[in-house]
Amino acid sequence: MQALELDHAAIQIEDVAASLAFYRDVLGLTLADAMSGDDWGGHPWLMMIFDAHDGRQLALTSLGGAKVPRPVVDDVVHHAFGAKALAPWRDRLRDTGVEFTEEDHGAQQSIYFKDPSGNMLEITTRPRLEPQPADAVKVIETWLAST
Repeated sequence: MQALELDHAAIQIEDVAASLAFYRDVLGLTLADAMSGDDWGGHPWLMMIFDAHDGRQLALTSLGGAKVPRPVVDDVVHHAFGAKALAPWRDRLRDTGVEFTEEDHGAQQSIYFKDPSGNMLEITTRPRLEPQPADAVKVIETWLAST
């Protein structure tokens, strides 16, 4: 069976103009396409497709004024971008007035911030590690046994 690759991520947005400016002008993603329609679950909609410069895409969708659902904890649901270094992004976010926090995860460093619709985003320098499925299964089994 052919291995799967991540093709795109989809994010619901509220403010189309602010989101276009943020993802294009602040994060530097290329607007690749846009489409719209009059009924997605009863809402008129607009989708903007951005190229993430690695063959993957980010689809931002506005559902005619519908509010973005919020997770119980802000950073549980987030979308992460990889970068070779955080310093240029730290400067870029600061220079454009985007509030952010930094976290040292040990093997990786991360910056967390929100887009204009309140969606949590991350820029990380995490090194690619070899998968450890046996260790992962042990962690999951331990957690399942304790809940």
